[in-house]
Amino acid sequence: MPSANVLEQKKVVVAELTERLNNSIAGVIVDYKGINVADDTALRKELREAGVEYTVVKNTLLKLAIANTELNGLDAVLEGTTAIATSADDYVAAARILSKFADGHKNFEIKNGFIDKEVIGLDKISGLAKLPSREILLANVLGAFQAPISAFARAIQAIVDKDGEAAPAEAPAEA
Repeated sequence: MPSANVLEQKKVVVAELTERLNNSIAGVIVDYKGINVADDTALRKELREAGVEYTVVKNTLLKLAIANTELNGLDAVLEGTTAIATSADDYVAAARILSKFADGHKNFEIKNGFIDKEVIGLDKISGLAKLPSREILLANVLGAFQAPISAFARAIQAIVDKDGEAAPAEAPAEA
């Protein structure tokens, strides 16, 4: 039987995981076995730079945290080694980074995930992974908004240039 101190620490971990799951808009659960320290460090750095929180967790503690959320169904994949990546503001970052990493590492695999408190399968995670980053999507939208204005400005400039070429030069005034 664990001591009261250990139980209290576990309760704190479960409470933090529960809060993290409730405050996240997207998350991915992975099986991280078979990766070396250098690869793990590089993966954590890339996830951190994208604003994704990545943690190795005990399955029993994650099951307890999931029980306190609306994410029923995630606990079915909690076997073996488990890590969770969550994001509070980017729907695709975790899926994109972890899917790319899993493609290059045969033992690293994605188990399951969630978006907006809804459990999603591997097919949806793969679809999310193929989406461009938020910055690229915003740049595309901005480009779409700017295109008509730019086309209008070029048309006006063409008219001005054409009128400048077609206007006859005025003859000097004779005195």
